[in-house]
Amino acid sequence: MDARLQIRVQRYGWDAAAPHYEAGWQKGLLPAQQTLISMAGLEHGQQIIETACGSGLVTRMLSEAVGQTGSVLATDLAQKMVDATDALGLRNVRTARMGAEALDADDASFDRAVSALGLMYSPDPQAAISEMHRVLRPGGRAVATVWGERRKCGWAEVFPIVDKNVQSEVCPMFFATGAPGGLRRDFEQAGFRDIKEVRQSETLEYANARDLLDAVLLGGPVALAIKRFDEQTMQDVSEEFLASVADHLVDGAYRIPGEFVTVAGRR
Repeated sequence: MDARLQIRVQRYGWDAAAPHYEAGWQKGLLPAQQTLISMAGLEHGQQIIETACGSGLVTRMLSEAVGQTGSVLATDLAQKMVDATDALGLRNVRTARMGAEALDADDASFDRAVSALGLMYSPDPQAAISEMHRVLRPGGRAVATVWGERRKCGWAEVFPIVDKNVQSEVCPMFFATGAPGGLRRDFEQAGFRDIKEVRQSETLEYANARDLLDAVLLGGPVALAIKRFDEQTMQDVSEEFLASVADHLVDGAYRIPGEFVTVAGRR
């Protein structure tokens, strides 16, 4: 897919997903986000840039970790996500709408660069990681978390199911960064050293089918495509997706497996 088209899809797709994102994903993503925070080695007074900040779930943690003597520049491609983060009113956080592949920031101006579950959506993850390297001061650290292998992600069938009904043009290489060694290689090619990788398996829990559908269809990466569905198509897609995760249904609730990969490197 043309990179400009993919960026446009991501921008408006996450604008559409913004109202549903936190309710659907906040609890399930927390363990991976905590791993990222731990590997970042945060201290009071640091200056941090965050790419793909979303609604500010990780931004809150960053803000607390660096304290009022530190600062966070939280960026995202989608304006409604930027607005949601800005609405948190965190005094040491500044927000800006910008793409991860071309950060509007000076060279060597941050102590840490972080990206929590955003690089999968980039048309050029290598460029985004290289930008993280560029804006770091010597000795600074970058940390990124992505979804892991497709076969270990229980909700992965949503992509082909949606694409059968309307071409979503979303994340054609969604699981590439999570393939064995994929994200680590990107860090190496960007020039990082002292690279560490953590892979973790987690279970995302949803109390019922409605909660699961709201998260994956309305609050996830296919949200823009969903807006083009008529009522019957939405019902058909919902039923097919629920059938794809039926093995994860336990006593009326869904326990969806997922793998996350977190990589850290030093400039």
